[in-house]
Amino acid sequence: MTSDRWLADTRASYDTVAADYADHVRDLLDRTPYERAVLALFAGLVTSAGGGPVADVGCGSGRITAHLRDLGVDAFGIDLSPTMIDVARREHPGLHFEVGSMTHLDIDDASVAGLIAWYSLIHVPDDEVDRVLEHFRRVLRPGGTLLLGFHVGDETRLKTCGYGGHPMKVYVHLRRAGHLTERLDAAGFTVQARMSLSSAESSRGAVLLARRRPAR
Repeated sequence: MTSDRWLADTRASYDTVAADYADHVRDLLDRTPYERAVLALFAGLVTSAGGGPVADVGCGSGRITAHLRDLGVDAFGIDLSPTMIDVARREHPGLHFEVGSMTHLDIDDASVAGLIAWYSLIHVPDDEVDRVLEHFRRVLRPGGTLLLGFHVGDETRLKTCGYGGHPMKVYVHLRRAGHLTERLDAAGFTVQARMSLSSAESSRGAVLLARRRPAR
């Protein structure tokens, strides 16, 4: 599948389900204490390193962006779906959200102190992951913190029915933490923590915390 095709399908799918997706996840952090702890750790790492802007890439309806702001982080959100960004702006007025793709991040080099992709890398095909991670490294400051949330496994699933029963056409790629760790290392990151999480967020979830290594 070409990059244009899967991006177009993902955009159209989330445009279709945006309102119902926001309803589904709005209070999810209230039921996921371990995820809240990981987000607090991420916020603390960014703050202790001097703070600065944090990009929530694949922000959806903006719930993680808003939660990070509540934790004192200068977070802003980016999402592929224009309708999802409209929902995020309505749900969290005063916060900054913009339409964009993690495959072509419109962010200046070394300009963000942290970057989070919370269950958004899951839609990126294997042959595009390295390019995405290169963008993540490019926009992060040396020493900046990256947080990835993802579903664990070895398969790819086609999701055809989504939130609210609306039709979707998105591929969900499950990956092993060790596999992503290797690809992060090759992209110029050092993984500092790896955790498995099973909760309302994901029955087989995991997170990786990594730092951008300085250029050699």
